[in-house]
Amino acid sequence: MKDKLTRVSMAAGLLMLCVMQFTIFADASSLSNELLRWGFRRGENELQPTLDSKAKQVIESFDGITIGNSHEKTIYLTFDNGYEAGYTEKILDALEKTDVKATFFITAHYLNTASDLVKRMIEDGHIVGNHTVNHKDLTTLSDEEIKKEIMDLHNAVYQKFGYEMKYFRPPKGEFSERVISIANSLGYKTVMWSSAYDDWDKEKQNREEYGKKKIINNIHNGAVILLHATSKDNSNILKPVIETLQSKGYTFKNIDNFKR
Repeated sequence: MKDKLTRVSMAAGLLMLCVMQFTIFADASSLSNELLRWGFRRGENELQPTLDSKAKQVIESFDGITIGNSHEKTIYLTFDNGYEAGYTEKILDALEKTDVKATFFITAHYLNTASDLVKRMIEDGHIVGNHTVNHKDLTTLSDEEIKKEIMDLHNAVYQKFGYEMKYFRPPKGEFSERVISIANSLGYKTVMWSSAYDDWDKEKQNREEYGKKKIINNIHNGAVILLHATSKDNSNILKPVIETLQSKGYTFKNIDNFKR
């Protein structure tokens, strides 16, 4: 009798979950799917930049992360890892030496080809975030396809490491209200950025002084920095950049401790 009641309870719970998901995605479909591209106008003299107001409003309406508190000299360091170019180990070494915790947004390709580095990220106390399976423009996908792009990677990371991701970054900084709503319904908080430079271009490396200046000269309170781990320059300049910013009174925190 007890087993029968348990099975009935589980079935009822599953039915309720299906109804909730149907409601969530029905609601998401009624939201705007206008393509928004993340952007900002840089501030000067360590002032916060001006973020795209419409995009910022959408992200923050779902309790997402855009930029931190303007009164605290806090920095949140994040990396995008679409693929492994041979530099992440050196980046992890630099973070270990400076005792800084970062967030790495990975794709399924990265997980499948560099799982040893993902394992080290987790073991070193960094946060691993979801950058989707295939790095597609999610606004072109159906609700179910978006869910699959996020949850297939989520489940793969959990199966490999017992680690449950909770932060999401839309590929190429492209999204819509519908996309963020779906990610939110899956238990994800969206993380954007307020500082970045053209470090992703593999044809634009060997510019270490340029990279240092771009990061340091555009720093500001509450900065959410985006760097690409595919950059050779970033792997070489990360440690001195962190030390310079620390000497200027900035503190690095992980996004679990984000304060708006």
